[in-house]
Formats: sequence, C-alpha cells, structure tokens
Amino acid sequence: MHSANHRGGSFEIYNGAAESTTDDEKSRNMEWDKAALQPQRHHLDETQQSWLLYRQETKKKKYVDFGCIACSHRALKWTLYAFVFAVLVILLPTVLAKTLPKRRSKPSPPDNYTLALHKALLFFNAQKCKSSQTLQLFISQSINWGAIDECGAAGKLPKNNGIPWREDSGLQDGNGSDFSKLGLVGGYYDAGDNTKFHFPMAFAMTMLSWSVIEYSQKYEAIDEYKHTRDLIKWGTDYLLLTFNSSASKIDKIYCQVGGSQNGSRQPDDHYCWQRPEDMDYPRPSRVVNAGSDLAGEMAAALAAASIVFRDDEVYSEKLVRGAETVYAFARDLGKRQPYSRGKPYIEPFYNSTGYYDEFIWGATWLYYATGNINYIRWATEPGFSKHSKALYRISELSVLSWDNKLPAAMLLLTRCRIFLNPGYPYEEMLHMYHNKTELNMCSYLQQFNVFNWTKGGMIQLSRGRPQPLQYVANTAFLASLFVDYLNATRVPGFQCGSKFVPLDVLRSFATSQINYILGDNPMKMSYVVGYGTKFPRHIHHRGASIPNDKRRYSCTGGWKWRDSPKPNPNNITGAMVGGPDRFDRFRDVRKNYNFTEPTLAGNAGLVAALSSLTSSGGIGIDKNRMFSAVPPLYPPSPPPPPAWKP
Repeated sequence: MHSANHRGGSFEIYNGAAESTTDDEKSRNMEWDKAALQPQRHHLDETQQSWLLYRQETKKKKYVDFGCIACSHRALKWTLYAFVFAVLVILLPTVLAKTLPKRRSKPSPPDNYTLALHKALLFFNAQKCKSSQTLQLFISQSINWGAIDECGAAGKLPKNNGIPWREDSGLQDGNGSDFSKLGLVGGYYDAGDNTKFHFPMAFAMTMLSWSVIEYSQKYEAIDEYKHTRDLIKWGTDYLLLTFNSSASKIDKIYCQVGGSQNGSRQPDDHYCWQRPEDMDYPRPSRVVNAGSDLAGEMAAALAAASIVFRDDEVYSEKLVRGAETVYAFARDLGKRQPYSRGKPYIEPFYNSTGYYDEFIWGATWLYYATGNINYIRWATEPGFSKHSKALYRISELSVLSWDNKLPAAMLLLTRCRIFLNPGYPYEEMLHMYHNKTELNMCSYLQQFNVFNWTKGGMIQLSRGRPQPLQYVANTAFLASLFVDYLNATRVPGFQCGSKFVPLDVLRSFATSQINYILGDNPMKMSYVVGYGTKFPRHIHHRGASIPNDKRRYSCTGGWKWRDSPKPNPNNITGAMVGGPDRFDRFRDVRKNYNFTEPTLAGNAGLVAALSSLTSSGGIGIDKNRMFSAVPPLYPPSPPPPPAWKP
C-alpha cells in the first residue's frame, strides 16, 4: 500500500531543492507519474488554505443554533447559571439532608394539662379493687380454676400498677353470686371509703371511653393510650360480672358491693377506717330487679368501650352484646323505676332522680356502637325528651353529672347532626337538641348570668352545694369538645340569642375552669394531689391515710389515722378533691369529706377535660372513629301530603 493524498495533491510542497538520493530511491521515484510530482499551479480552495497555510478567523456568531431552536449566548449563559444555582440551592441540601447523620431534636416539653393528665389517670390505679389476672382470665373464657387460691383469686397484682402502697383486696366480694364462680372481684372503689357503687362507676367508664374515642391521638402522643384502655377494660370486665352477660334477657343486676347506712355503729365501709387490704367485716352485694337508670348507664359504658376496643373484635362484640342486654332490661316496662328508690344503702350517697336521660344516653351510644337505626329512633324519641325535660330551660339540667346525662347526650346527638346530617325523620329532634346544646353553652358563660360565680373565678354549677369540682370538670369537657366539633366543620361560633359568641370565648371558659382546679385560684392551691408544689395533704381516703407498714389495723384501730393532724403517709397521686366552698375557701382536713374526698366520677370528668385541652398530639378530634359502625344513612322520602278535599 502506498500513502497518497486522495484529494490529488501531495503531502508536501515541492520547492525544487530536494536533497540527493540514493540510486534505489531514484529508481523507485521514477515509477511515479511525473505530473503528480510537479507543483500545483491552481488556487487552493478555502478549506485547503485553512489546512495548509494558516487558521482562518471566522466571524463570531451572536446566537447558538440547537437545530430546533436558536438561543443567544447571553440567554444561554444565564440559563446555565440558573441551572447551577438550582442544583446548589435545592438539590445539594436535599442530598446532604438525606446522607448526613440526623440529630433528633428534643421534643417540646409537655404542657401543664399533659402533666396533670398523667397524674389524674394514676388515681384509677389507686382505686382498683384487685386481683388482677383472675378477672382478665374469666372474661377471656380461659380461666384455670385449679390455679385459684383459697381466697378466690388467681395471680397477683401486676408490678406496673404504679401504686406501691396498694395490694390485692376485696377477694371475697360477691361470694355466692349466681352469675360466675368469680363473684364480684375487681372493679373500682368509689371514693375514700371501700364501697363499690356500680352506677357512678359505669358513668366513669363511659367518660373515659368518650375521651379516648375523641382524642386517641393525644393519648398516643403522651404514651397513655394503652394505660387508659387498660383502665377502661378493668371497669368493663367488672361490669360484665354484675349481670348475666351471656344471656339475651336478664331480670336482675348487682348494683353495689359493701356500703353502710347513715349513723351505723356496725362494722361496715363507713364505720370502719381500714385499708381495703385489711377489710374483715361483711360486705353484702346489693341486687336490684328494676332500675332503668343503672341499666341505661351500664349500656352506655359497655357500648362506648366497644368502640374503644374495635380492634379486638371478640371483646368488642362481647361488650356490645352486654350493652344490648342491659338496655333491653332498662326499657322493660316492668323495670322502669330508679334503682335507688327505697334503698337506704344507696339513697344517701348516689340517689338517682330519673332514668329518661339514661334512655337517651344509652341509646345514643348503642347507635354509634352498632349502627342499628332502632337506637337512633329511641334516642330521638319525643316521649323520652318530654319525660326527661331535656328541652326545658332548667339550668340544673344543663350540668353534666353521674345523675344527669342530658347535656352529654344532647351533645352526642348534636355530633350526629353536624357530621352525618341524617335528615328525615330524625332532623326535627336533632335540630332541637342542637339548639338546646348551644343554649347550654351560653349558660356557662359569665356574661349571661345564668349561674353564680365565685370571686376567684369558679362557676357555681352545684348552686353552692359542696364538692363542686366534679361538675366544673365535666362542664369544661363539654365546652371544649363542642368547640372542637364546630372547629371541625369550620364554624367560627354560635348564637346566644342575638349575640354571636366566637369559639375562643367558650374555649377560654373551659381553660379558665381547669386552670382554677390546677392552682389559679385565691388559695393558690392545686386541687389535684401531686400536681404543683401546693396541694391537699390530708385526703379523706382510707388507703392513703394509713401507713403501709406491714401491720394490720382493725376496724376501729384505724381511727387514729383518720383523726391524725399529720399529712397522709401515702400520696394518692392524681386525685381531684371535692373542692372549695362558694367563697373560694378550702379546708385541708381529713374528716371533712366535702372538701378533701375524691371520687371516681369526678376524676373521670377531669381526665376527659384535660385530654381535650392538652396540645400534645395536636388539636381537634378524631371525627370518624365514633361512626366506624354507622352505615350510610339514606333518609326515606317524607310521607305524601294528605289528599286534597274540596
């Protein structure tokens, strides 16, 4: 092969002064075409000149041609700058954020309501009538009766109960009960005595469940969700023992364990001052064959708890069946009377004034638990409203308590109207309940002068009667919850007559009342034991006032601790006491139970109010959990108008 310039020219320019070559080289050169060796005389084209002679200077273009688009140099330059800037500002920080090790920021400190809520829940641990594992095993239908000791209890109290001065107690309660071998072991003591009153106990469980359903995200955020569910289950497991929960129809309910009569001089829960662990006097179990109020409240407690335990299908269904059974007992025409009527062991302590409010209350919870429209029909039954005086302007009926459920029931039904709007045929009654709920909220505000207020800022919902704080806590919960209902629908306020009330005003009422309980009062004292630095130290409570010194004190041997001027040796953390008088005065005296005795129902209202006000876990309610069993409502067409007659 020979190297050649295929364009027709040589690779070198001939100048006629080539050096002499050898003979071999000359002979080889003779073979080439002589014409090809002659210098070319024609003009080189522009391309050739650029190759051979010099670099041609070309005119700089003012734009860049991309084929489909032309772009000026300046625009291209700024585009590239913008791209680089975007990479540095957006992409680079993102990459660094994902690749660099993360530092966990410290969580914000809990607010005062969260701190108080932790403590308020502990009160329920202190009130447990215990032998823990027996109750759980019985309810699960897997109890090993061979493991029961001679006292009738299997297992011991869990170590995580959090109350070191409490031990197993009440192991003989309900011996002879015809519903189970377990009897009536478990549940909660009501207050500072050792009596188990089932009516206020059921109300307390309903309130705890209600707060968990509405504010489960808050309980989870403060790590109290499991604890509170355990407290609820402890109560509902016990309530299932108080009647034949395996039957579809019942004829009696156990309403109380223990108790006493006023002025009694016989050993009983009031005459004796003993720790529950040391009780050795008779504790009779009281049974009723009629009592729509008790049965209606128990139905509400079991139905509300079934929503809390929706994730446990077997247990939730057991609760629903029990709720339906006791509600059928409540509606039985032959059972319609207050459970406390003619009962000297009950009337002086938890006397019920009626049962139609429990009809509405229980039916509403059963509707939410089952979706059965029969319950919403009963909840909106005009006859129940009439007999309960729900729509009357009676200020006392706007105050929620263990005896009066009307304001809570109407708020629950208002929830149904706000979020579900079921329409005909329920709309008329729901609308009236909604209006009455707004009137209730108006009555709580000081500017409308419905209730008296102390100079220190506490609303007197009990009309000056003792133990006012339980009513204050319940009302603060209702007000705060109503605000959250309206906030969820972006409604900024409500009407009080001709005056529009913003939601902030009602929320301020709720916070002011809870702040009063927590120490913003003339006494500068927290009425929740263990919260703050100044709180009551002489609580009217047998277990808290007697030292846990491994000694057993007799019925009257404990009187010295009752009468002692010294502070209680055991702090019953989280207990909300009865509260001050109408002049904001408080006497920290153990024997004066009106000031210093806590109750199960009172603390349940406090827990509910605190859960609604804490900012932990965000603000607002869980709008849908309450309705998880409610099917879509398609209202039937209204009846046709009557035929025209000439």
